[in-house]
Amino acid sequence: MMDDRKIKVLHAIINSYILSAEPIGSRTISKQYDLGVSSATIRNEMSDLEDLGYLNKPHTSAGRVPSDKAYRLYVNQILQAEKLKMDMKKKDEIKKVLTKESKEMDQLIQNSAKILSAITSYTALAISPQMKQAKLKHIQLISIDEVEILVVLVSDSGIVKNTIFRVEQKIPEDQLIIISNFLNNKLKGLTIQEIGKAMDNGIFKEMYDFKEIIDNIIPIINKSLDEADNVEVYADGVTKIFNFPEYKDLDRAKSFISFIEDKELLIELLLSDNLDNGLEITIGNENIYEPIKDCSLITTTYRLADMTIGKIGVIGPTRMDYFKVINALKLFSVNLTEILDMLMGKS
Repeated sequence: MMDDRKIKVLHAIINSYILSAEPIGSRTISKQYDLGVSSATIRNEMSDLEDLGYLNKPHTSAGRVPSDKAYRLYVNQILQAEKLKMDMKKKDEIKKVLTKESKEMDQLIQNSAKILSAITSYTALAISPQMKQAKLKHIQLISIDEVEILVVLVSDSGIVKNTIFRVEQKIPEDQLIIISNFLNNKLKGLTIQEIGKAMDNGIFKEMYDFKEIIDNIIPIINKSLDEADNVEVYADGVTKIFNFPEYKDLDRAKSFISFIEDKELLIELLLSDNLDNGLEITIGNENIYEPIKDCSLITTTYRLADMTIGKIGVIGPTRMDYFKVINALKLFSVNLTEILDMLMGKS
C-alpha cells in the first residue's frame, strides 16, 4: 500500500536519481532529505517499494533505481499537484527570441525545436503544421500570359499555395472567372480530405464546356493539397544523448540516434495519437519502439485559428527532469499558438 511516507521516500529517490544517475541507498536519502525518519526506516520503506514494483535493484549495486511504474506515479502526481504555473517572464523571453528569428511558419517550428533543446538540455522534436483539417477559403485562377495560368489556393488558416500551369491556347479572362466561381461554389469550406472525395465523385461533370481546362486544373489542385499536407519533422540536440551516463554505451547511443534520424519513424511516433490530446507523456516501456524503451517522450500541441495543427516535444532518458520539461513545453505551446496567429493575421 502506498502511504504518504512511501510516496515521500519514492519522490526523494526519483529526485536524487534524476540528478546523479547513480543507484540510491537509504543513507543517501537520509542525508539529502529531511524526511523525519531514520535511515533504517527509509531502508525498510525502500524494500517495500521494491516489492511493490516501484524500485529496481541493479545486480552490481546495493542501491536502487526508480522503475517506469515509479516515474508514472511521480508524473501523475506532478500534474495533479497544479504546481505547473506559467512563468510569464520566461514565456515573454522565449516569445521575443522566436518572433525575432522566425518570419515563416516552418522556420518558426524549426527554431522552436532548437530553442527548446537548448532550454531543456534534451533532444527536442517538432512536427510541421498538419493541414488535413484546414478548409479551403478561396480559389482563384489568374491569367499570367498567353499560355500560363496561376492557381491560388487559400485555406481558412491562412496557408496560401500558388501553382502555375500551362495551357495550349489562351483562355479568356471571363471564362477563368466563371471557372473560379464554380470551383469556389463547389469546394469552399471543404477540408483537404473532403475535396479529394468530391473530386473522386466527379463534381465537375456539369462544367462540360470547360472540361479541358478543369481536367488540367484538377491535378494542380491535388498537387497543391498534397503539398499542404506534407509532413516535416525537426529534431534538434540529438547528440545531447551522449551527455547522459546511461548512453555512454556507444551501441545504445547509436540506436537512439538512428531512430531519431528516421523521419518516417518520427512522424509515426508523433502522429500516433490524435492531435487534440494536448500534453502527452510516454515513459520507458510504454513506448512501442525498442530503441526508445529506456526513454520518456513528452509532447504537447500548438494551434492556429482555434485548430490544433502540430506537435512539439522532448525525448530523453526516463531519468529526465519532468517538472522542467513539462513547464517548458507549456510555454512553447502558448507561444507558438500566439505567434502563428500573429503571422497569419488572426490576432
